[in-house]
Amino acid sequence: MEFLKPTFALLLTGSFALLSCNNEAGSNEQKSEEKKDSVISNTGNPQAIREEAVTYSSNGTTLKGYVTFDSSGTGKRPIVLVVPEWWGLTEYPRMRAKQLAQLGYLAMAVDIYGDGKTAGNPTDAQKAATPFYQNVQLAKARLEAALAKAKTYPQADTSQTAAIGYCFGGSVVLNAAKLGSDFDGVVSFHGGLEGVQPNKNLLKAKILVCHGGTDSFVPQPQVDAFRKGLDSIGANYTFKTYPGATHAFTNPDADKKAAEFKMPIKYNPAADSASWNDMKTFFGQIFH
Repeated sequence: MEFLKPTFALLLTGSFALLSCNNEAGSNEQKSEEKKDSVISNTGNPQAIREEAVTYSSNGTTLKGYVTFDSSGTGKRPIVLVVPEWWGLTEYPRMRAKQLAQLGYLAMAVDIYGDGKTAGNPTDAQKAATPFYQNVQLAKARLEAALAKAKTYPQADTSQTAAIGYCFGGSVVLNAAKLGSDFDGVVSFHGGLEGVQPNKNLLKAKILVCHGGTDSFVPQPQVDAFRKGLDSIGANYTFKTYPGATHAFTNPDADKKAAEFKMPIKYNPAADSASWNDMKTFFGQIFH
């Protein structure tokens, strides 16, 4: 069982470590093969989006997530899991799942902590997230339990799967992929780049990393080590950097959190839009 030692910067409000997400600058570089553009388009019918609360379990722990899909469609939909920031299963990942449903996917906002737990401050968030940084197999098991639940839906195309994650969730999906989880692709938005070393005999998924160019929480050596590890096994990955974007750049609530907890995070609308479009292009490449 793999154990990690988080080394993220201390928050200004106390002596606890910021484990939520990690990024640093780097040049845009693409390692994935060129394929067709995305065939999934926006339905333009928000009223048809159905969200269902679901309960499932992993090794005796009750998990509570949300499955979202366009009820007006009839075809099978690729599955996309959404793993939250270290704040837990708040409204934000549910919003992202609904956006994915409008693109034609069956999306599931994933509960990693159990019982749909959320954290209202960095101290509680650190306490909740730390076990999953220390025991990445535990996080992988929770993610795979969510995938198994999503596959029970008749609307799901069980042969086409992906996972996206934000901050803490980005770290979760990257580690799960490197540990051999059976996804076509994973996307990390301002996610942690430290984790297990990649193994060419385990890594199946293609990877997209969406990274803030001015994120202060991961020094450049961490970025270099992450990319060097993937390069060493010939991994199929794309590393995107968004100039001027800092930590949590996709979350409109980041500015409020920054003010409340003295955290160096900030919403960046341009980087949010660009990274979402990069994700859509990526899905067009991995799904058929």
